[in-house]
Amino acid sequence: MLAAFALAVTQSPAKAAGTLLSQGRTATSSSTENAGTPASAAVDGNTGTRWSSAAADPQWLQVDLGATDTISSVTLNWETAYAKAFKIQTSADGTNWTDIYSTTTATGGNQTLTVNGSGRYVRLYGTVRATQYGYSLWEFQVYGSTGAGNSACGTVNAALNKTATASSTENAGTPASSAVDGNNGTRWSSAAADPQWLQVDLGSSQNICGVQLSWENAYAKAYQIQVSANGTDWTNAYSTTTGPGATELITLTGTGRYIRVYGTQRATAYGYSLWEFQVFTGGTTTGGGTGGTTTPPPTGAKLLSYNKPATASTYQDANSCTGCTPSKAFDEDPATRWATSDSNGWVDPGWIAVDLGATAHISQVVLQWDPAYAVAYQIQTSADGTNWTSIYSTTTGKGFKETLNVDGNGRYVRMYGTARSNGYGYSLWTFDVYGTGGNPTAPPAAPPNPGNPEHLVWSDEFNGAAGTKPDTGKWTQDTGNGQNGELETYTNGANTTMDGAGNLVIEARKEANGQYTSGRINTSDHFNFTYGHVEARIKVSGTQGLWPAFWMLGSNFKTGTPWPNSGEIDIMEHVGKVADSVYSTLHAPAYNGGNGYGSPYTLAGSDFASDFHTYAVDWDSTHMTFSVDGHAFFTADKATVEATRGPWVYDHPFYIILNNAVGGDWPGAPDASTVFPQRMLIDYVRVSQ
Repeated sequence: MLAAFALAVTQSPAKAAGTLLSQGRTATSSSTENAGTPASAAVDGNTGTRWSSAAADPQWLQVDLGATDTISSVTLNWETAYAKAFKIQTSADGTNWTDIYSTTTATGGNQTLTVNGSGRYVRLYGTVRATQYGYSLWEFQVYGSTGAGNSACGTVNAALNKTATASSTENAGTPASSAVDGNNGTRWSSAAADPQWLQVDLGSSQNICGVQLSWENAYAKAYQIQVSANGTDWTNAYSTTTGPGATELITLTGTGRYIRVYGTQRATAYGYSLWEFQVFTGGTTTGGGTGGTTTPPPTGAKLLSYNKPATASTYQDANSCTGCTPSKAFDEDPATRWATSDSNGWVDPGWIAVDLGATAHISQVVLQWDPAYAVAYQIQTSADGTNWTSIYSTTTGKGFKETLNVDGNGRYVRMYGTARSNGYGYSLWTFDVYGTGGNPTAPPAAPPNPGNPEHLVWSDEFNGAAGTKPDTGKWTQDTGNGQNGELETYTNGANTTMDGAGNLVIEARKEANGQYTSGRINTSDHFNFTYGHVEARIKVSGTQGLWPAFWMLGSNFKTGTPWPNSGEIDIMEHVGKVADSVYSTLHAPAYNGGNGYGSPYTLAGSDFASDFHTYAVDWDSTHMTFSVDGHAFFTADKATVEATRGPWVYDHPFYIILNNAVGGDWPGAPDASTVFPQRMLIDYVRVSQ
């Protein structure tokens, strides 16, 4: 296959064909000549800026297209320092590369290469320089079409709660099933020997296009991902001998009912240990509550229940659930909920009903439960709100999100709970009724997904003179004390200045009086947005007690919606006491603080404070994928979150925050090992949609 790809390539002066896929995307390189010639300059659409490398062979420049695409041509606009011999390569994962073009007689200038390949990552790999200098490109342009290869790859975890088996388990507390339960706090671990395996039965043959491995510290250095039709005969779909541990998001191609990770070399003296083994397929999957599926509403069905009059057996309006009235289950706000009264409603039965305004045919009901869910309940309809007919019944409700395909008629619909899951009452974040008829009110329009390709819509390159403050047309200073037990006072710009070398510096200091000061800025008054590719190139601060962060907060926080109802997206957090890791985490009403939904990215033995790294999230209506230096390591899928954690509260505008905290509940206070001042350097922040 590799030879076939190479033979299919011809060099041509013809105009590049297809869509420009690379402009504004994340670019990285083996080296840069200096700070003024970064990798990003070759994909910025500006022929007056360039990337240049160190004067040595080999060198490379790569771009992350954000998804697997078909590559039809590559244009290289060389500076005088060009490559005499080079390759164009593609990759699904940024690690394993396939040649789609190769030459040893290049002449520089402006080259347009017609190629045939696919991949998420594309790179120029130079092996012989034409001059004594390095390699230098004004522009590196990749053309093709989106939606190739694994573009149909779903983001729903097909392995969730499926049957899992393993070659061994360390003990009864770490069974195979713990790696497919959607809980990042439980894990499978094996005996301390090679080889070992964990396999999942998907229930039917699937087109498998990706996996995500969330390793505990005991990870696999060498392993294979294998697929099988019968659980006996296995085919390799992916193989590596340089597994990095932490969280690995891998693109692959395979078909089978069974899939397994087969470890052949451990990275530690312990066994293999996975917090989660997620599997992504090319088709849609079904799941949800007993008797229901996650399929979309039947053709022609509409949401009938939005903002319709609601009643309930009781409701709560005190303590931990102020304003938890029946209407909150029908307001299409995933961060508000109905709950039965904490004074007289923690009893059976308990119910909530909605008046659709006119007789309707009911074809689907979607329930998003709070942890106070119903084990046994019915969905009932009524013509008059008094006499009820059951159209769905279960005694094995599982909570979280249940999508129920039903068939019934009536003006009124209610959930009638007869057995609670715990000692509390009943509580629903949303209760959606779909069908035809009724008297529906159209819900608010969903925000549009990002374009394809995306284009830069907002940025700050921080190119001001030394000592100048951030652009007040883009940033607002957050002053005062921090949250979460932080020890610093955020000043009004005294700790937040440009260094004159293209960076914003947020400096944490210990002042003469022993107090700590630092800086925090946000875009809330200037730029709020929904969805897109958000990235920043940052050199974090370090040592004990420092807590730099690049994150986003729901814009409705500024208009009175409390945290965590507003939603929080932590693109990058670093705590000085764990030098070799950064963290990406989501916070919402049902999962926040130490129970947030996220993952670390670890480069064992490194120190993230020693150099710049690019931190990014790709965010749309179905998922978020977090990456460091172009390496995707964690995907939060909306359907998986709703099915395992709670509501997805991220389909509305957010704003960006940068801060360099001192102390706090997570990093702890500075101690004798802490070095002050500590500088967090931000090269740029960019948003594309």
